[in-house]
Amino acid sequence: MKLPKVLTILACAQAAAALPLTAQPIPTNGTARVVLSAELLNQYMEEAHTNNAGLWAARSRIKAAEENARSIPLWRDPELMAGGMAADTEMRMEDGDIIYGAQQTLPVFGKEKAARAAARADIPVEEADLEYRLQTLRKSLTGALLKAVLADEILVVSQEDLLWLETLTTAVEQRYGVGDASQVDVLRMQNERSRRTEQIRNEENEREAAYATVNRLLNRNVISAWARMELPEVFPPVPLTTRLLEMAMKFEPRLAMMKKQREQAEAMANLSRKENRPDLAAAVEARHYSRTGEGRSAEVLLKMTLPWFNQGKYKAAIRRDEARANQISYEIEDYTYELRTEIHHLVAKIDNARREAVLYRDEITPRSEQALRSAEASWQVNRGAFRDVLDSRRMLLDARTMYFKAVADQYMALTELITCCGISDLESLEAINKGTEPKEEK
Repeated sequence: MKLPKVLTILACAQAAAALPLTAQPIPTNGTARVVLSAELLNQYMEEAHTNNAGLWAARSRIKAAEENARSIPLWRDPELMAGGMAADTEMRMEDGDIIYGAQQTLPVFGKEKAARAAARADIPVEEADLEYRLQTLRKSLTGALLKAVLADEILVVSQEDLLWLETLTTAVEQRYGVGDASQVDVLRMQNERSRRTEQIRNEENEREAAYATVNRLLNRNVISAWARMELPEVFPPVPLTTRLLEMAMKFEPRLAMMKKQREQAEAMANLSRKENRPDLAAAVEARHYSRTGEGRSAEVLLKMTLPWFNQGKYKAAIRRDEARANQISYEIEDYTYELRTEIHHLVAKIDNARREAVLYRDEITPRSEQALRSAEASWQVNRGAFRDVLDSRRMLLDARTMYFKAVADQYMALTELITCCGISDLESLEAINKGTEPKEEK
């Protein structure tokens, strides 16, 4: 072999030996990428708690329920009456022809108090609805952030792969120039580079769309820019314990809201029972003669409605509201069983995702890196096929991508779990796993 050809091959080998797929990071304008930690998630949640329009709507409903409870009077408005009598002079002189009086309904049978209690029962329902929306927003925001950060991680992998492809394409073209590579290899590498370049453009669009969703939940400008972020490390194992189930039964936001709805339905049933009672009113009436202004008579009256003629209607209303309360009770029982099952599924999903992430991180990725290095070394000395290099590269790319997806799946399931258990954040869940009290419980 001639000396220039040997030097060319050595130059190609040196260029291919510095392939960036396994080690070289993508430059990020001189700043390190931010890790999506529990503290950062809490900061974003505080921002959403302050800015999200849906939460402000829920707060307005609480305010409306409070004012509605204050608007229920215990004493009804008094009634005034005034009139006159048309008759002959003697009768008007004797009985009086100016009639006036007042009537006041008396709150003696508890109907007004029951109405006020039913109105007050709306307040905890709206408060529970706000907590439910808050936890749902936390889950949606965390899911959107995880999706966006996963897009960041995949985009970084693609950019590193593009650098690798550009370096390898240069090496293959140089080897083709000295006759040690085929034109098929050159065209294959050029196609791979073009395909990856176009894929990076697609992934950049997907990243922008993912962060647009995050901006909407934070009530930011939808085109606000975000720095590159990276996923956290694999979360520790989460065992299924009685403590988790107990917390879910006690603090799960939807279940808590359903319990408040049952109390509201029971308050409405109690109001329907009180509506079956009569209304009692006190009235006074006086008469004067218009010509002399002399009083002729004064009367004190008690008036009472007779609800017994509509007993069937009142009993139907009572049965209606009791049936609604029973309906919610059955729904609570059904959702309780569903929630226990969901906790089981989430714990299993978290464990599966954790083991998959550990598998790709500790076993498959290192083996794939070793296979790529071995294939490169064999190809550089003409002892291995070029296709083995490409296959090893795809295997490594798949391993890294699957690791990131497994981590994102684990944290998404963790977010659903802390929502079901009413836990404030991942740090509290980790404290429970360690047998200590969580930082905060909703």
